[in-house]
Amino acid sequence: MGQRLENAESIGRTDVVKLLIVEDETKIARLLQRGLAFEGMTSTLARDGRAGLEAAQAGTFDAIVLDLMLPGLDGISVCRQLREEGDWTPILMLTARSAVSDRVLGLRSGADDYLVKPFSLAELTARLRAIARRRDSAAPGLLEAGELRLDLAEREAWRVDQRLELSPREFDLLEAFMRHPGQLLSREQILAEVWGDDSPSRANVLQVYVSYLREKIDRPFGTDSNETVRSVGYRLKKTP
Repeated sequence: MGQRLENAESIGRTDVVKLLIVEDETKIARLLQRGLAFEGMTSTLARDGRAGLEAAQAGTFDAIVLDLMLPGLDGISVCRQLREEGDWTPILMLTARSAVSDRVLGLRSGADDYLVKPFSLAELTARLRAIARRRDSAAPGLLEAGELRLDLAEREAWRVDQRLELSPREFDLLEAFMRHPGQLLSREQILAEVWGDDSPSRANVLQVYVSYLREKIDRPFGTDSNETVRSVGYRLKKTP
């Protein structure tokens, strides 16, 4: 295992995040190490599932970047075994497969977040910092923003203690907003994250689903948490 693990030096920031990256594609692994180092994150690299599991068991990390398709032991198996052993280090799963069923499988195995390739380094960094911060403040697989709460594994949503009845697409849309509270999301960004593309023909569909979502998460509670920014996109207020 010794030759399969490599360390990357941090760039000297005070908010260093210690990562384990489990990725068998050498080019992607190297790009991740270099890019995340510039964001103040140190990393240990494992090149297959078994090496990743052993590294996680032997070390202490703020978060794990775990590829789904790995030789020897796949990402789902690695994640499940760590959770069964009581290791709740935040895990962000990477995959080239974008089907909702694959994402649900990853989350039900115990992953905290899920990112589909290709992705931007900025989004990966933001998500890693978010799950690292949530490590001691939220249950695994739980996303919270003000009064709103999502159970990502069971795909259930609540406002305070009242369960929200959301369609699969409404759930995905709310998840996208809750991953970026207070941040203005362009229509193109939302379409890419929720529908998997940025086709202008879906812009009207997005508007309709935002309206559906407001009818379920805001109006029954006399709140207005989702803000429209004309000609740009939408923003979930930071304390909805």
